[in-house]
Amino acid sequence: MGNSGLKQHLETSKKTGVLKISQHKLNEFPPGLLQLEGNLRTLDISDNKFVTLPNEISRFIHLKQLIMNKNKLAKLPDCIGALTKLELFNASHNNLTYIPRTISNLINLKQVYLTDNRLKDFPLGFCGLKHLDVLDISKNEISCIPSEISGLYATELILNQNQISEISPHISNCPRLKTLRLEENCLHLAAIHSCLLTDSKISNLALDGNLFEVKELAEIDGYDAYMERYTAVKKKMF
Repeated sequence: MGNSGLKQHLETSKKTGVLKISQHKLNEFPPGLLQLEGNLRTLDISDNKFVTLPNEISRFIHLKQLIMNKNKLAKLPDCIGALTKLELFNASHNNLTYIPRTISNLINLKQVYLTDNRLKDFPLGFCGLKHLDVLDISKNEISCIPSEISGLYATELILNQNQISEISPHISNCPRLKTLRLEENCLHLAAIHSCLLTDSKISNLALDGNLFEVKELAEIDGYDAYMERYTAVKKKMF
């Protein structure tokens, strides 16, 4: 991006509150970006070469959408927790190995996308965020869903293509979870606790591509209760 083109983007952003500077081989914030800290609502730096975010990101306290997928991010700064108005957070297709616990300060988050990173542990910082709807952590290296999952308020949790072999039964206590996607993991049938079927609110459980046939799910106590929820939701859709 030439200087004139960047300047035009920045000037326009002062009026719209939206700045999209994707696909420009950037590895640092361009000069002049901090001028927008007072009114920037959407920042899209996707498809660039960022390895880390500068601490100055914390100054954009009015951001509602932060889009930075398809970079080379190896970590996120702790000061990311200052962006308390964020509703959409997209850091898919990066090299992230962990998510700082300060992410728990982002109390207005609704949608989080962390697909195709290198996360080995379930990011517990998202538990307790009461407005969270979608948490997508597909294509990572997570092997276990821990007991702290009970504090997750998401309605949809997507964990396809990880290495999950264990699921804490506490997942049945998630207060709003309706869709759980666990396709292409390392689950045996014994890892599916009956309470997941009997006591949870889950009405859409996707398990294709694991170490058992999905039809075997019918052998678990509580399968009929799960199917009642599944059928009831399908009827509402048609």
